[in-house]
Amino acid sequence: MARKQFSNAFKAKVALEALKGEKTIAQRSSEYGAHASQFNAWKQQAREKLPELFGRPSGMDDQRREAEQDRLYQQMGRLQVEVDWLRKKSKALGLM
Repeated sequence: MARKQFSNAFKAKVALEALKGEKTIAQRSSEYGAHASQFNAWKQQAREKLPELFGRPSGMDDQRREAEQDRLYQQMGRLQVEVDWLRKKSKALGLM
C-alpha cells in the first residue's frame, strides 16, 4: 500500500483547523483521512514556522536591496566625479 501524499495547501488547511481546536483529532482524522499523528506533526510545524511569516523579509528581498544599494552607490560615485570636474572647470574659468 502506498503512502498518501498531501499537498501543502491541504496541510496548511488542516494545521489551521488543528490550531483553532474546534474539533478533536479523531474527528479531523476521520474527516480528512489522515492519521492523528500526522495532524499533530502539521500543527507543530505551523506553530514553529508561523513567527517567520512576520519576521524579516526573505533572502531574495535582501539580494534586491543589496543590488539597489550597489546601484545607488555607483550613481553617487559618478555624481561626485561630475561635481569635482565642475568645480575644477569653474575655478579654471574664474567663476569661483
